[in-house]
Amino acid sequence: MAAHWVLLAGIVMVVGGILVLRLHAFLALVLGAMLVAALTSPAQLEQYAKGKKLTEKETKQLVQAHPAARVTKEFGSTAGRIGILIALASIVGKCVMDSGAADRIVRSTVKILGEGRAAWSFLVSGYLLGIPIFFDTVFLLMVPLAKAMWNRTRKNYALYIMATISGGSMTQYLVPPTPGPLAVATELKIDLGMMILMGCVVGALTALVGMAYAFWMDARMNLTPPAADVAAAANEVDESQLPGLMVSLAPILLPVLFIGGATVVSSAYSTQDVAAMSGGAQSVIGAINFLGDANVSLAIAAGVALLTWLMKKRPDQKQVNHAMSDALADGGQILLLTAAGGAFGGVLQQTGIGDTIKEFVQGSTTGILPIAFVLTMLVRAAQGSATVAMMTTVGMFAALATPEQLGYHPVYLALAIGCGSKPLAWMNDSGFWTIGKTSGMTETETLKTFTAQTSIEALAGLLILMGMSAVLPLV
Repeated sequence: MAAHWVLLAGIVMVVGGILVLRLHAFLALVLGAMLVAALTSPAQLEQYAKGKKLTEKETKQLVQAHPAARVTKEFGSTAGRIGILIALASIVGKCVMDSGAADRIVRSTVKILGEGRAAWSFLVSGYLLGIPIFFDTVFLLMVPLAKAMWNRTRKNYALYIMATISGGSMTQYLVPPTPGPLAVATELKIDLGMMILMGCVVGALTALVGMAYAFWMDARMNLTPPAADVAAAANEVDESQLPGLMVSLAPILLPVLFIGGATVVSSAYSTQDVAAMSGGAQSVIGAINFLGDANVSLAIAAGVALLTWLMKKRPDQKQVNHAMSDALADGGQILLLTAAGGAFGGVLQQTGIGDTIKEFVQGSTTGILPIAFVLTMLVRAAQGSATVAMMTTVGMFAALATPEQLGYHPVYLALAIGCGSKPLAWMNDSGFWTIGKTSGMTETETLKTFTAQTSIEALAGLLILMGMSAVLPLV
């Protein structure tokens, strides 16, 4: 069966399984992967093996392997690459929340920027907290603060809500170690330092576009929080119970600095350059590269976040065990979902779908970015999960993700997929209901704010990426 028909069958299985059969996304992705593997012909597998430069023995093993065995192998490969990272990121997020570090970051940005620029403080806080913490959790933390701020200013409630959405949602979809961008970067074999750096840059630019819409919409909406919520939000935690700002920021900034530093060093010095250095210089380079390993840097961040929580809140052993169990349970669910998506993407590559997409764009590699964006957007709109959409789409493009084939760094492709997971977030998205109900907005108001804003940001991100890939290809 032709690759595009196999792709269509797989997507129908995934989306139909979630929407019609009401299956959990994990099961739908596994069944979709099984179907794709079963429909892939020996000729397609041989062509895939040729592109991967497998030996004759490896090619024979691949062609003769049971479809379920190929799915299992791709599942294990994905889990092996990102399993520890997701677990550590879950611990960081849990500890940053429970220690009060997230609360401290929000309050400090309000103090630094002033109440007159409170909307920008919500943007900055959401932007930073969206890196280690799931967006729904970030919003649940910040919406009481938005209500308390409205209680003091009596204006701009919609602006505070939309500023939080603008900052938190962008880094959630573009910057590792959150699962979606982490999995996409891993699948496309993109250096995490590069993904973090470019994700932060594009996320900041698109967040500014979202803020422009937020100011425009706030002037046209007379939105106020429910009176009961305002009264509850006024009961803030005393600041003496919160950790300091730098300690609070450390679990977020340390991985960025360590991984980014290793990326800079590897770009600036080749293996031969390092070999020619003195022993002391080699030791420094070695230490930077060691700390810059994603697993090591996130382990350090998790240790700092955990220590901060232990020292500030003094939980007993039972509370610690319970908190870690909750964090790892959340991480385990994300890992299973992401690994299933990796299996689906892996067997899609074996169909030769990358060559089909390459032929479709007829040599215009810039056209690959909007295609990746639109496909991700359609899957997101159909079933609601941004992570599922990203994992479903990335496998179609993995075979193209090299500078030689694209003409620009594959990080642009990864970020286009991330931006594509943002638009058309509507009633089938859990975030839609979280934002609407906790902020006191009606469904129509949530569509005008959350859905419209994230869609505008996503389109802006696509245009930015297309321009940057042409002007600054990074190859």
